[in-house]
Amino acid sequence: MLAARSTTRRAAKLIRTFATAVDAAGVKVAAVDHGQPTSAVTVLVNAGSRYETKPGLANVLKNFAFKSTSNRSTLGTVRETELYGGVLSSSLSREHLALTAEFLRGDEAYFVDVLSSIISSSKFKPWEFNESVLPVVTEETRAASLNPATVALELAHAIAFRTGLGSSVFAPAHLSVTSDDVKSFAAHAFSKGNITVLGTGIDQETLSKLVEKHFSTTSTGSTSASSASQYFGGETRQVLHSGPQTVFIGFGATGAPSAELAVLAAHLSTTPSVKWSASLSPITVAIPAGTAVHPILLPYSDATLFGLLVQGDSATAVKQAAAASVKILKDTTVGGSVKPEELKKAVAKAKFAAASAVEYREGFISTFGPKAASSLVKTTPTYVAVGDANGLPYKDEVGL
Repeated sequence: MLAARSTTRRAAKLIRTFATAVDAAGVKVAAVDHGQPTSAVTVLVNAGSRYETKPGLANVLKNFAFKSTSNRSTLGTVRETELYGGVLSSSLSREHLALTAEFLRGDEAYFVDVLSSIISSSKFKPWEFNESVLPVVTEETRAASLNPATVALELAHAIAFRTGLGSSVFAPAHLSVTSDDVKSFAAHAFSKGNITVLGTGIDQETLSKLVEKHFSTTSTGSTSASSASQYFGGETRQVLHSGPQTVFIGFGATGAPSAELAVLAAHLSTTPSVKWSASLSPITVAIPAGTAVHPILLPYSDATLFGLLVQGDSATAVKQAAAASVKILKDTTVGGSVKPEELKKAVAKAKFAAASAVEYREGFISTFGPKAASSLVKTTPTYVAVGDANGLPYKDEVGL
């Protein structure tokens, strides 16, 4: 019993550690330390695609990360990081730009300095823009355009939210962004009110002191603003000759993300809990062989997009799988066909996913970066078909 109480106290302490954000020199800081030998620090900036003033700006800014600053050249940053055995990376969502440094415990002072210099003194040199940044941006856009799932989700956001969250995280094929545009966008985004610093494998007090020291010269400009999200929904289709036939069936809601949707996603998930076993999801036994259905839950600060991504080798099989999935979704959310034990299992699965996510850097960042399921399916659906546009079904053909 004493051991159980001790474990409970340790768990409670960890929850308080990673759930508490403090202010250091005007910058929000949160950290969790499980005693691992490696550490990571992420600077999370409100500079996602919903805030950009020109299509592609956020993606270009992401790829400008770790280039020349007042303190270091691009080559200097690369060489010093390799000497420390660290890894630098950047990623982009519709709401945040994430600049991350991963390194051996004890090297945090150097890497916090690197991250802060990106925020406070990036040069945005035109030659780096043309020679290093644009080729990467172009290749990311090309690769995304050949992935049916990526194309479907990008189109889904565009018709679901139109502007704001509807803005793509990828740059358009014909980009009309200059290095001066990026510099102006960064000057506004890289201000203290837009920044949160998150650490894993590092003590919060240590991280706070480093942030206070290195981010003291960061701009105190206004915070990024975007109009409140509105959900519209609609239908679109696009011809694509690569990858599986794909359909996305989605529904959106505005306001804070709902816990009910996490439970719904867990209930419908076709991923088995035991490797090599069959999933007990009601969708698994209802769809034809050769097709796959994946619940998609995308929560944002003021809206949520929930849906089912259906993929298969043929348009006919995808149509059957989509129709079966829509029926199950409606039976689950409106018809109340979920048995008490199934609901209990889904709740436990959703709780485990949420609790285990914060043990990993990606989950910790997504958790701290940013109505009922029965009413969700009553909204206008968001329907996207990618692949054989002539053979794939329209939304009314799958029960929407």
